[in-house]
Amino acid sequence: MKAIVVDIEGTTSPTSSVREDLYGYTRARLPQWLAENASGAAASVIAGTRESAARPDADPAQVAEILRDWLDSDVKAEPLKTAQGIICAEGFRAGALHGEFFADVAPALTAWHAAGSRLFVYSSGSVRNQQDWFEFARGGTLSPLISGYFDLASAGPKREAASYEKIAGVIGVEPAQILFLSDHPAELDAAVEAGWSAVGVHRPGEPNPPRPPHRWVDTFAEVRP
Repeated sequence: MKAIVVDIEGTTSPTSSVREDLYGYTRARLPQWLAENASGAAASVIAGTRESAARPDADPAQVAEILRDWLDSDVKAEPLKTAQGIICAEGFRAGALHGEFFADVAPALTAWHAAGSRLFVYSSGSVRNQQDWFEFARGGTLSPLISGYFDLASAGPKREAASYEKIAGVIGVEPAQILFLSDHPAELDAAVEAGWSAVGVHRPGEPNPPRPPHRWVDTFAEVRP
């Protein structure tokens, strides 16, 4: 395979580490960040939240509650992802946050990169959060192995074939030469519909159960791209 695209949550990293660490850090800091940056970095977040929630008069405190509700419900909304990216960037650089990875991930990514495969990340989290997750990985940075990152804003919804077609066009690799690794069956379906190869990753304790017709593994060590 000329390119390997990996999901993060449940695939390279424990779902709990994403939701408890990143979500928790964001949730705790949203009200203060929105209040302090209402006329600056948070302005677009406030405007986007008001529009998406049909609450044109919501003040920063009310916007914070809307965003917290979306966070708790795992809503994939662009204003939330933008806010989370900015807030968590501060946490990563302060040493309060680190990218957490399953033990088999770094060795596999290193081997695939050395063998000539280009590696990419496609996650619902913002590109900024993805970059920091790999840059500030616990145990040492993994970002030099990654050629690019894609999120809902740059590629589109993860359950639509058009998103995978767009990624293939951007990276300049034929669909048949791209391998996608994810823990979510519907994402695998969309990638295959776009002409990609796909392998499901089901880690012990992770929430998404395997489903045919895809091949499933429980460690990257079983993947031979």
